Amino acid sequence: MSVELKNEFGRIDISNDVVAQIAGGAAIECYGIVGMASKHQIRDGLTDILRKENFAKGVIVRQDGEDIHIDMYVIISYGTKISEVAYQVQSKVKYTLDQTLGMSVHSVNIFVQGVRVANV
Repeated sequence: MSVELKNEFGRIDISNDVVAQIAGGAAIECYGIVGMASKHQIRDGLTDILRKENFAKGVIVRQDGEDIHIDMYVIISYGTKISEVAYQVQSKVKYTLDQTLGMSVHSVNIFVQGVRVANV
């Protein structure tokens, strides 16, 4: 699947993996994020942190008509306020996708998969 954008010059198809990679990169730049987690990798209450090349496994991009929805699975640093970190991630991802791809994102849903002590 891909996200389709139309403008006066024609049509642009952007792969969901590209959108997910950009969104994941923006998310890990935020304070309080230890890393991205895979939606399908929870076992015994433990999740693995995804490497940079696998961010797309921790981000799901959905298109509902003209609206684009992004679901992100993250691991947050212990001792941070989860609601503030989630808000910062939502803001950063929306801004980055708007500036990079010219996409207006309708919603960014954050799913906290775990809390870890960040390696300093």
